[in-house]
Formats: sequence, C-alpha cells, structure tokens
Amino acid sequence: MKIATFNINGIRSRLPGLLEWLAREAPDVVCLQELKAGDSAFPIAEINAAGYGAIWQGQASWNGVAILQKGGDPIESRRGLPGGKDDTHSRYIEAAIDGIVIGCLYLPNGNPQPGPKFDYKLAWFERLIAYAAALLESGHPVILAGDFNVVPTDEDIYNPRSWKKDALLQPETRECFERLVAQGWTDALRHVYGDERIYTFWDYFRQHWQTDSGLRIDHLLLSKHVAARLKTAGVDKWVRGQPHASDHAPTWIELGAAKTTRRAAPKGAV
Repeated sequence: MKIATFNINGIRSRLPGLLEWLAREAPDVVCLQELKAGDSAFPIAEINAAGYGAIWQGQASWNGVAILQKGGDPIESRRGLPGGKDDTHSRYIEAAIDGIVIGCLYLPNGNPQPGPKFDYKLAWFERLIAYAAALLESGHPVILAGDFNVVPTDEDIYNPRSWKKDALLQPETRECFERLVAQGWTDALRHVYGDERIYTFWDYFRQHWQTDSGLRIDHLLLSKHVAARLKTAGVDKWVRGQPHASDHAPTWIELGAAKTTRRAAPKGAV
C-alpha cells in the first residue's frame, strides 16, 4: 500500500502534472494540500477518470486539502481540527481507508514572524498536538500526512543560515513538532533515511532546484500500528523537475500487509 502527500500548489493549474504522476506512480492514497480552489472548482471528473475517488475541502485562492483513493471513495471522518470555531481556513481533512485513519493537513506557514500569522501558526499547531494525542489514544492505526511547514532540524535544510528568520525554523515551531512526534509518532522519512539528507521542497528562487538546495517540510507521521508495517519511503523528485511544477515533490511511504492475529482452534478441532 503506497500512501503519498503532495502540496500541489494550485490544483487547476497543475492538474496535468498531477495526472501524469498518478498514472506513472499509481499511489493507493494521496493527501493533497494547497488546492487554491473552491469546492466547486475541484476537478473531480478528471480525478475520477484517472481511477480515483476523492473528498476535499476547498478554499478559493488559498489553502485547501483533499484525500484521493485509488479505486474507491474515502470515508470522511472529519474536516477541520477541533477548537476552531472561528477558523475559516481549509487545512485539515480526514478519512478512513483500508482500516487506517488518514489525516491530511496543511499547517500554516507563519510568515512574517513575529506577528499575527506566526501566532496563528502556533495556535493551530497546539490544536493539532491535542487532536493527535486523542487519535493515538483511540488505538486506531493513524497516519498524519501533509505539509507541516516545519524544518525539524538543521539536517533537514541545505543551509539554515539564510532561513534563520523564517517561521519554518523558529525554535517555537520546532519545539511544537518535537512535542508532537514525542507523543509516539514515527517520522517515516527520517526513520528510513537516518542521517541522510533528503528534501521535499525547493523554492523557485536562486536556482535552488538546480543546485538541490532544499528543505524537508512534508512529513508522514505514523502511529505504532502503521509504523510496524513500514517497508520503505521516498520522494518523487522527478515531479519537481517537470515544467510548471509545484515547489514541492510528492513524498510517500509503502506499507506491508496488516498482521492478523490467528485464533487458536478449539479443543477437539482437527
């Protein structure tokens, strides 16, 4: 089972690239972020024609999240994090697929900082931390996947010096991510690649793609039941090199089959 997360950075304008990737890599589940399209503008006909069902929460021009399922329709379990009564941003959607709860999220960028956008980022992060704890306590297999807008450590960026003032690297941001993972989540890419540098995002400036000057900000966090099934993980970098590409590349994991507990045969059975 292959599960991917991809900040598409505008689903209407980058739809051809998305469809090409779906056809070539054939992920079973896809979490999309930054749709930048209202609900009615989501290209569900094209997604269906590619062999995927979908749920989505759009927002015109900004934000927006979706979950795609190959050969089926995701069963929606939540949209929006708890505690966001006045929050109008489309940043979280959740579905049950093949026995796994999959939360697709687009965490606020937080720039410029300090300021109200950074305050909103931290407040949203606290809501995520609280809800993530509840998901773990439920005992269900869970994946939190998306653009977290967090560079966890200096090993997750080509050079932290020029990004020191960016919201993605602030101590408060990193501390939130550390507390989240410490609940019992497995950071899939870091688990698979160890100390090896691996990036998921290359901005459009200063030839950063051409020089592989990237950041790791797209993450898949796995509960223990899912982590036990983790076979491998990776980044489809070729997508970032395509014409008119998003500044992110699809990031994915592959899971083995779920282990089943075999019941003992009753006494006397042959």
